[in-house]
Amino acid sequence: MIKRIATIAAFALIALSGTAQEVFDMNLYNGRAPKNNGLPNDTAKLRIYLPQREKATGRAIIICPGGGYDHLAIDKEGYQWGEYFQSRGITAAVLKYRMPNGHSEVPMTDAEQAIKLMRLNAVSWHIDQNNIGIMGFSAGGHLAATVATLSKGEAKPNFQILFYPVITMMEGYTHEGSRKNLLGTYPSKREERKFSCDMNVTRATPRAFIALSDDDNAVPPANGVNYYLELYRNDVPASLFVYPTGGHGWGARMTFRHHLEMIQNLNSWLDSF
Repeated sequence: MIKRIATIAAFALIALSGTAQEVFDMNLYNGRAPKNNGLPNDTAKLRIYLPQREKATGRAIIICPGGGYDHLAIDKEGYQWGEYFQSRGITAAVLKYRMPNGHSEVPMTDAEQAIKLMRLNAVSWHIDQNNIGIMGFSAGGHLAATVATLSKGEAKPNFQILFYPVITMMEGYTHEGSRKNLLGTYPSKREERKFSCDMNVTRATPRAFIALSDDDNAVPPANGVNYYLELYRNDVPASLFVYPTGGHGWGARMTFRHHLEMIQNLNSWLDSF
């Protein structure tokens, strides 16, 4: 009972009738996807969470689960967050992006297409085209930060939310599994730099929320911290939250000791602009 109450408090879930909100799946592409990754059965999809129309804020977000660019932790870093944002009146889309398999442009292509689809459906989904963000966890955080720093035009997000993100592709600080799966075994220096998000921050990079744990032994905390420093250096509004414990990969888990604090921090940040 106590756990149930805590869950409701943490995510502010509101009981809504079946007709008040909507969840549905859709393919990311009509026909063959661009940028072949060599995995014919790997498809890209979206799960859309439309909030109650009366509660819709106009804000929307693409959610990129992590998994080392090898698989997707799509429940705790995807679907549960879709429900959370939906309950706050924010339209959410959980992205099942294709694995790179050494083809570095594939995940970014999928994420950009997801943002374009959000803008294409802005009127029918009650979305403000200038209030669409991207969120990512671990390797999904790298994907979100890559789009935030490199994408342009209709594919560029207006804000970014990163949880324990992989940021750099430089050896010694990166997550080696993500690096290998994204860039292959022997990437060029040019590719390493292109996909090191801290090296690509400019004054045009969108505002950011960054959360991680000090005791993360999977992705060095320096990834998120260095990204924050580059955002600060370029006068990009950013908030960094480093929790003392939690390790890596806590996502929406209630067992994360700082879960309630994290939700409060995120809510406050979302309400700040």
